[in-house]
Amino acid sequence: MGNVIRRGNPAMEYVLERDIPYISGPQWLAENILKDRWVLAVSGTHGKTTTSSLLAWMLDCTGLNPGFLIGGVPENFGISARVGSHPFFVIEADEYDCAFFDKRSKFLHYHPKTLILNNLEFDHADIFPDLAAIKQQFHYLVRTVPGNGLIIRHAHDRNLEEVISKGCWTPTVTFSGEYGHWRARLINVDGSRFEVFTGEARVGEVNWNLLGNHNVENALAAIAAAEHANIPMQRVFEALSSFKNVKRRLEVKGQVNGITLYDDFAHHPTAIATTLNGLRARVSQSRIIAVLEFGSYTMRTGVHKDNIKDALIKADMVVCKRPEQSNWDIAAMLKDFPQPTALYDTVDTLVTNLVGQLRSGDHVVVMSNSGFGGIHHKILKALESVDISVG
Repeated sequence: MGNVIRRGNPAMEYVLERDIPYISGPQWLAENILKDRWVLAVSGTHGKTTTSSLLAWMLDCTGLNPGFLIGGVPENFGISARVGSHPFFVIEADEYDCAFFDKRSKFLHYHPKTLILNNLEFDHADIFPDLAAIKQQFHYLVRTVPGNGLIIRHAHDRNLEEVISKGCWTPTVTFSGEYGHWRARLINVDGSRFEVFTGEARVGEVNWNLLGNHNVENALAAIAAAEHANIPMQRVFEALSSFKNVKRRLEVKGQVNGITLYDDFAHHPTAIATTLNGLRARVSQSRIIAVLEFGSYTMRTGVHKDNIKDALIKADMVVCKRPEQSNWDIAAMLKDFPQPTALYDTVDTLVTNLVGQLRSGDHVVVMSNSGFGGIHHKILKALESVDISVG
């Protein structure tokens, strides 16, 4: 049973009434797939999907045929999960709960030997009352890593430092920043090319298609995990150069009349900011139009409303769809934005008004954790039927 199933669901009621044995999805996974595997788990508020995909690709390029379970579709594989061969299994380790009858975080079932702690912020306001509750779950996760394992954590995340300070029985290494064991030096400001260092030693250079400092940090974490799995560094850097990212991570959906349309799985102000910062570094002075849907519970209920303006500062225009269920004043928030903004009740109205304002050279980033009413197809189709001015 996954965490989507609730009491009152006919299938669930059928199982309960007939006393049919049941367990949560994460527990089933642990007992049937992860048992006796070297589990490499990637946790954190941001970057789990990309880092998991990177790590699985590194192992695959070495011929190890790792198993993996990733909350997205890595384009190198075209699938989100496979059993693979022993010993390695890469898993995106989510802190969300397991099921209505198992309220532990899913990652507590995975028992990793290699654990990446990317970052930690408040999220999932529908099940966690505050950041302290999430830290406690991460502390429980740290307690499951064996003494002959490795914990790889962001060097400058205070929340992760607090988690580790609660007790840690496993060797740790850090990444990112000036003092991380694994560090990067940008060659291209947009993060598309950088050098990697461990301590004072230069390990190699990455030249790839991804953008943003957040993806550089994702790469550093994956490199550290690959080293723990004894993957030759030459293979690691070859894998990075051929990595194709994950669908819905600043994925180009199309280009029409000089306008580029992207799809990005944005669900948190930090994720929005890092995506736009990376794109700004790439496109320089070209216009960026952010099209935002408040899709997740945390965004929809306004938990992060005080941080959204700063997260969108790199956008030249912000266009939003009003959520169907919301108890806060989005229009009032948008009035404080320094750039032009607009708020619409329907996707069709949004598309009609947006397309009329676009010009050649624009970069339109649709940011949502849902299908957003087919907005990408509607924008591209509308662009094909209008005259676009040159920016």
